[in-house]
Amino acid sequence: MNIEEINKGIVIKNIQNFHPIHTFECGQCFRWNKTDDNTYIGVVRDKVIEVELRGVDLYIYNISQEEFYHRWQDYFDLARDYSIIQEKLKIDPILKRAIDYGRGIRILNQDPWETLISFIISSNKNIPHIKKIIEYLSRSYGSMLIYKGKEYYTFPTPKQLSGLSIEEISKSKCGYRAKFIHAAVERVSNGDINLDYISSLSSHQTREGLISLYGVGPKIADCVMLFSMGKYEVFPTDVWIKRLMEYFYFKKPTSIKEIRKFANKKWGNLAGFAQQYLFYYGRSHGEIFK
Repeated sequence: MNIEEINKGIVIKNIQNFHPIHTFECGQCFRWNKTDDNTYIGVVRDKVIEVELRGVDLYIYNISQEEFYHRWQDYFDLARDYSIIQEKLKIDPILKRAIDYGRGIRILNQDPWETLISFIISSNKNIPHIKKIIEYLSRSYGSMLIYKGKEYYTFPTPKQLSGLSIEEISKSKCGYRAKFIHAAVERVSNGDINLDYISSLSSHQTREGLISLYGVGPKIADCVMLFSMGKYEVFPTDVWIKRLMEYFYFKKPTSIKEIRKFANKKWGNLAGFAQQYLFYYGRSHGEIFK
């Protein structure tokens, strides 16, 4: 990568296989928002950063070149050659269409705690509502950051959420999920479950550890594993992916277990990448789900 430090940020010249719209709007993250200037601003852990694509050059503001190599190259997964992944997956003509449509998707390496709570919240919720709940929790219990004179808030840590009652969490309008969030806060804050440790285990062991949390099923666990723990062989399957896979591959009603088995056999350790291309393509083509 050809990287230059500029005033208040860096620029990556001739960026390959990365587009902010594809990456931030493919359903993997909820704290990136498009601005009126066609940039995206996100709060990641304890930092506010802004991303802008100008032609083939990617601008990332509010970081230094040293910070990029230390932290943000990994977060945006920019050290990985997605061309190789795409060429392997495009052998499948359906995935070729999906990749051509969402070529700029990269799987972000997000914070496991924020990802866990975000996907607990996401159950049976649309993305705008998920974002509102997360923003409420962040504004109410996170730490304030200032960027360009505007207030932003970090996602609250387990410690910042510990001691809250289910009723207090419910004020975020998260509904029945409040008891799941409360249980996760309790188990993580008291050290009963260590997300960094379980992420170092095999995929099966990691999934079992996550599913041991009240209210966390296989789909939520797989999303956490894919979007924050580097388990790229998982294939998160919700009702939308199920319908999409039935539409494209099975041509009949098929169980989630069979779909996961099919994906694992067909795409192996690239199944998570395949899932993101298919999900983004399918969600953008509503007729598939009619």
